[in-house]
Amino acid sequence: MIDHDRLFKELISTFFLDFLELFVPKVRAYVEAGSIEFLDKEVFVDVTAGERLEADLVAKVQFKGLAAFFIVHIENQNRAERDFGRRLFRYFSRLHDRYELPVYPIAVFSFPSPRTAQPDVYRVEFPNKVVNEFHFDVIQLNRLNWRGFVRKANPVAAALMAKMDMAPGERARVKLECLRLLVTLKLNKAKTRLISGFIDSYLELNREERQEFEAETKGLGAREKEDVMEIVTSWMKEGLQRGLQQGLQQGLQQGRLEAIRDDVLEVLEARFAAVPVRLKRMLKRIEDPDQLKGLVRQAATADSLKDFAQCLTTPTGGATASARTKQQL
Repeated sequence: MIDHDRLFKELISTFFLDFLELFVPKVRAYVEAGSIEFLDKEVFVDVTAGERLEADLVAKVQFKGLAAFFIVHIENQNRAERDFGRRLFRYFSRLHDRYELPVYPIAVFSFPSPRTAQPDVYRVEFPNKVVNEFHFDVIQLNRLNWRGFVRKANPVAAALMAKMDMAPGERARVKLECLRLLVTLKLNKAKTRLISGFIDSYLELNREERQEFEAETKGLGAREKEDVMEIVTSWMKEGLQRGLQQGLQQGLQQGRLEAIRDDVLEVLEARFAAVPVRLKRMLKRIEDPDQLKGLVRQAATADSLKDFAQCLTTPTGGATASARTKQQL
């Protein structure tokens, strides 16, 4: 499962000024570059509603050339939410109250649907007047065509093209263009890995698309192809390492379960001689190590195999499976 919040927060916090330059250049123009301070995770508790609100990314920055500061709040939204504007306004009011600074709110909508334009204002109004009108910037990725960002020398563009509007048949092409842009930026290894990991998370290709990707790389120049394939190779190595680690963990877990099952059977066979095949099968279906540990104790204290069967349950069979096993013994 993709951790959307973590990926977007890492990307935007690492390339904060690049993000502003790409999407809100007028704001970037009056930010003092060396003044950025990311604030600790902002958590607001609404006691009356019993809600716990967490702002995604909050930065305190200085106005260029002035001894004055303001807050930039960037909220990533990976699913559509009807009352999002109201929630963003609540963040705004709490941040404004806590820091007593002006707050510039930006919403990044990264969900695949709906594609209809999302509201950029939250209003409180009456028939005779508008009491409050809260505006915020909206960056709706599924309404931005990736082709408009291919030539932007910006690391955020290289990453976010992977979430922009594209035809189903363009996925391999978009992934290649993301990587081509990335290699031209000449970033250090850590930053390159961050962006390439973002791209690979959202543009994981199927077999047919991988073949198309490989065919597309043949049209690259020798140096460019080498740089692109170096990133692809690093993905393969990391994927293999993750697979080996997961396989090892799964193997260790299965080995642990088998060892406990053997303990149960050893006790039963020592006390009651032959153990019916059906009971062994039921035992093998149990995947909960704590439940199996409990069955070791039950095997040592049960008066008979039928009594032991009363304690035997499975995730799929429950008490019914226990009763059926008892009848068969």
